Amino acid sequence: MALNAVKRDIPSRIEGYGNTGEKLFEGAFARKPEGFRASAMMRSRGPNDPTKFLGSVKEAIAASGLKSGMTISFHHHLRNGDFIVNQVLDECAKAGIRDLTLFPTALFGVHKAIIPHIKSGVVRRIMGSVNGPIGQLVSEGGMEVPVVLRSHGGRPRAVIAGDVHIDVAFIAAPTADVGGNMSGRAGKSACGSLGYAFTDAEYANCVIALTDNLQHYPIAPISIPGTFVDFVVQVGVIGDPDGIVSGTTRVTRDPLRLLIARHASKLIEASPYFKDGLSFQTGAGGIPLAVTAFMKEAMKRRRVRGGFGLGGITGYFVDLLKEGLLKKLMDVQSFDHEAVESISSDPRHIEISADWYANPWNCGAAVNELDVVILGATEVDMNFNANVNTEADGALLHGIGGHQDTAAGAKLTIIAQPLLRGRIPCVVDSVHTVTTPGEAIDALVTEFGVTINPRRRDLIDACGEAKGKNAVPLVPLDELAERAKRMSGPMSPLRQGDRIVGIVEWRDGTVIDVVRQIFPENISS
Repeated sequence: MALNAVKRDIPSRIEGYGNTGEKLFEGAFARKPEGFRASAMMRSRGPNDPTKFLGSVKEAIAASGLKSGMTISFHHHLRNGDFIVNQVLDECAKAGIRDLTLFPTALFGVHKAIIPHIKSGVVRRIMGSVNGPIGQLVSEGGMEVPVVLRSHGGRPRAVIAGDVHIDVAFIAAPTADVGGNMSGRAGKSACGSLGYAFTDAEYANCVIALTDNLQHYPIAPISIPGTFVDFVVQVGVIGDPDGIVSGTTRVTRDPLRLLIARHASKLIEASPYFKDGLSFQTGAGGIPLAVTAFMKEAMKRRRVRGGFGLGGITGYFVDLLKEGLLKKLMDVQSFDHEAVESISSDPRHIEISADWYANPWNCGAAVNELDVVILGATEVDMNFNANVNTEADGALLHGIGGHQDTAAGAKLTIIAQPLLRGRIPCVVDSVHTVTTPGEAIDALVTEFGVTINPRRRDLIDACGEAKGKNAVPLVPLDELAERAKRMSGPMSPLRQGDRIVGIVEWRDGTVIDVVRQIFPENISS
């Protein structure tokens, strides 16, 4: 065992993952890239070669050369409406293919149907976010090999650096042509940006486009060109539109959460970053959307015109663009119908890849241009470390998303959340799992006020200068922690086993923490 930079004991070797000695987390910006970019196998298609267009998923799997033990990838732009992961794994099982490494950008509740394939050995390993029932299965020891969790920027970094090699990428395309040109902007399963699939298309040995909206060659505009695509399959439907925009994004109406959003907005307005050219990312939750609404009011009042909005884009950001409060939107994931419509019609709404968005090992990650980001967490501790992966019972139910990337890149990183969720405290002595280190977190905002990381003396001074209606209510972190303990009452100790079921990588590929198996008595009813 060895301690990493956030004081977590990491075994020198983890079964199913390998040696960790040279991969211990040393700090948010400690590890630098070495060597050369990875590459995909060279392949071509001439004018006299057979058509790319195949009649079924079964034919495409056979044509791809997929065999037991290989790695297959998927994107999650269809979210809880995705049908492709389940379809592909059903066909792999029928073909007798086993021991696959599943490399999705994320899995959702709809993918519960693959649990039998995990239990039967069709899927041996998962590298990607495991939300909901699959996360619960993993937490309870339902997989032989630990899952590997990476951020939205850490995933393309892993592919481009050669840490992960994709044998076959299955890309759900709301629109495609017979040449394999793809777009997410139109069709009955339109999802907007296809940003998470770009790296897979470029680096996989074989790329299969699956579409329910086949058009004549060439479609326009094109997101992912057919130059990367080996085969095209038309299926009945790739996804459920209601699931694609599942959890429809709305500003919270809860007075407590609105108060948190108001505090966060005051902090942003008091900061040195609230000026013309302001760039920010706020996410799609109720509190972040409320922050967006309050910032809109403040920008109008103080006549501030922002630069760009980044990340997962919602209709609230689209409104800011239309009203001239933002000049551009940089969209890696379109969260609702308004965002899908906007990216389809407004040239100021730019589709970007996950590599461009957040990969720390390129020369222009968009997160590095962020002024402000609003994030959530399940827990924050006395060192400002944040946990977004595990719940209070230790269950691994959430992915990292862009949390690490935006926290590291933004000039002002804010965690905004209630002090308690139910009776579970969100401010604790030590988080169960470290997802994002405290050195990348600048402030915690709860209903009781704003707590600023002591590293940021400049922010503390700026908030002290805000007066009157714009005054920022500052509160010490130890006071929040004591209040949380009084409000929640004594908490039962969490019992867990020694077996590691999950590995949390920092965005640079180092191990920041591990997740251990939980026992039934921990599980929340």
